[in-house]
Amino acid sequence: MPVKIDYELTPRQLVPLLNQVFDLAAAKILQLDRQWDPRKGSPVFTVQGKYVSRGWTEWTQGFQYGAAWLQFDATGDPRYLELGRARTLERMAPHLTHIGAHDHGFNNLSTYGNWLRLAREGKIPGSQRDDPLCELALKVSGAVQAARWTDLGGDKGFIYSFNGPHSLFVDTLRSLRSLAVSHLLGQVLMGEGDRPISLLKRLLAHAETTVQYAVYRGEGRDIYDVRGRVAQESLFNINDGSYRCPSTQQGWSPFSTWTRGLAWAICGFAEQVEFLDHLPRLKKGSKIERPRLAKLLEAARAVADYYLANTPVCGVPYWDTGAPQLTRLGAYLNQPANPFNKWEPVDSSAAAIAAQGFLRLGNVFTQRKDLKAACRYRQAGLTMAKTLMNAPYISTSPRHQGLLLHSVYHRPNGWDYAPRGRQVPCGESSQWGDYHLMELALMLLREARGESGWTFYDCAKTGK
Repeated sequence: MPVKIDYELTPRQLVPLLNQVFDLAAAKILQLDRQWDPRKGSPVFTVQGKYVSRGWTEWTQGFQYGAAWLQFDATGDPRYLELGRARTLERMAPHLTHIGAHDHGFNNLSTYGNWLRLAREGKIPGSQRDDPLCELALKVSGAVQAARWTDLGGDKGFIYSFNGPHSLFVDTLRSLRSLAVSHLLGQVLMGEGDRPISLLKRLLAHAETTVQYAVYRGEGRDIYDVRGRVAQESLFNINDGSYRCPSTQQGWSPFSTWTRGLAWAICGFAEQVEFLDHLPRLKKGSKIERPRLAKLLEAARAVADYYLANTPVCGVPYWDTGAPQLTRLGAYLNQPANPFNKWEPVDSSAAAIAAQGFLRLGNVFTQRKDLKAACRYRQAGLTMAKTLMNAPYISTSPRHQGLLLHSVYHRPNGWDYAPRGRQVPCGESSQWGDYHLMELALMLLREARGESGWTFYDCAKTGK
């Protein structure tokens, strides 16, 4: 197996690195807030160490302000509480009713969700006044997201991407969080004729459609069918609901695997299985049939296994498993990824997203008392976390606005910055990479401190 898993590593051993993440993030969050002009849109990725915007969809603003909420959770510094609250109130409301994107789980769970979670954990003094506002925001967000629906007939369908009703993105698995939280808070989507539409049913239908069409199972679907490989995009004929073919926007080809899409699948499936496992205890009357849950769990395991088998020993992947010039790197899987090579870029943001997924998948198998699988996935997540929090991935320069280096956004479109004299992007950051590194660090830091773990649906739990 290419990823060399450290089976001795513990969160407590990582505490100096975890503290360093939040020490570095502290100044970067404040600096970006002072220097960024919101009239430019949202900051997306860095060019020569400075954040710039890039129009596609406004899916990164929640990460910018969500980082302040994570920083407050980790440090208790009231500056980040006030920053998170102020910017969420000032700038995030349009995202709640954004009908044109599939990104509600990114923008709104990162801001309103973290806010409500911290309030219900008792970490925000006098927070009772915040609860109704955040609850309403999250109810609206989940219902609006669920309304972006392509019906495939027979209770099947999916939340369609910004490309249109024919397009299912694997990325949207992590946006299902918005439906889950809204459902827990008691919300439904009201349709024609006052027909109530269950958000939980749409969540499950979307997840199962993703399993069926976006995740390969090694059953001969096509000649590139390898268990655990994912297609970033799945295309449908919306006239009759039939599946047509795999596709990609940011990967090399429909028949290779864009590794950030793979990472979204690992994290998204692990989170949803974790949520569905706890659903009967969270909401009375909710029951998930074992075969449905088993399909999601098998998909989670398949994508995780594929990542481990097709990623260099350090746990950081190149941007696509089929990138055309990887062969020039020789036995690249058997050595640490090299972000400074001259052929293909790595994507550290994929590792940050996937690492959290591996930790959560470890939790899922711990609950099932499959300790061998739990140990394997959990230690893989810890191994990747250690890699990302060390050189050359952590950004220690106060002049660089990013936190996690060597992230890429859209290699085929050439959007990422390559330093002078280089053809391959390196040394830059992204809002999703920085945010997910902080989520990963917070998850481990809370465990090392002996605090309770946290999940995306903690914000929908009652009481403190």
